[in-house]
Amino acid sequence: MSIAFLLTTLIVVATPGTGVIYTLAAGLSHGRRASVVAAFGCTLGIVPHMLATITGVAAVLHTSAVAFQTLKYLGVAYLLYMAWATLRDKDALVVEGEGAPPRSATRTIVSGVLINILNPKLTMFFFAFLPQFVSVGEPDSLVRMLELSTVFMLLTFVVFAAYGILAASVRSQVTSRPRVMTWMRRVFAGSFVSLGAKLAFAAR
Repeated sequence: MSIAFLLTTLIVVATPGTGVIYTLAAGLSHGRRASVVAAFGCTLGIVPHMLATITGVAAVLHTSAVAFQTLKYLGVAYLLYMAWATLRDKDALVVEGEGAPPRSATRTIVSGVLINILNPKLTMFFFAFLPQFVSVGEPDSLVRMLELSTVFMLLTFVVFAAYGILAASVRSQVTSRPRVMTWMRRVFAGSFVSLGAKLAFAAR
C-alpha cells in the first residue's frame, strides 16, 4: 500500500461533500450513534461505484451520455429533496432528551446509501483513481483493486465518523438555541442545494 494512495485517499474523503454534510447533520441532530450509522450508510453507498469500476460498468457510464445524465439528475433530485426535507422538518436538528427513541438506523443508513449511489462522479472517480495504483499486467489485479477499494472505504468510514462525532460533541451548545437552529437548517439545506447544483453542471 503506497503512501501516495493513502494521502490521496485521505484528501479525497476529508474534502467536504454530500457525505460529510449528511454525517455532520446526523451528529448534530441525533448524537454520536447516529453519526456513526450515517457514516456507515455513506460508506455502503460506495460499494456499487467500486463494483462498477472493477466490473467495467464505469466504462459504460463514461461512454454513454444517457446513462450518465440519468444517474446524475436522479442524484440532483435527491439532493434537492434532502434540502427541502431539512427546511420542512422543524425537528430535523434537535437534542434528543433522555429516554427519547433514537432515529431509525435503517432510515439513516438508507439515506446515506442513496446520497452516494446517486452520484455518478464517484464512479468516474474510481474509474480514474484506482487504475493509477495497479501496475499494468500485474497478476491478481482484481484482488489488488479490491484491496485498494476496501482501504478507501475504511478511511471513508473513519473520517466521516470523526466528523460526525465532533459535531455530536457540540450539539447541546448549538441546538439549544432556536435562532442558531434555524440558521443551521438553512446552512445544511443550502449546502445540499449547492452540491446538487454542482452535480447538475458536472461533465463526464
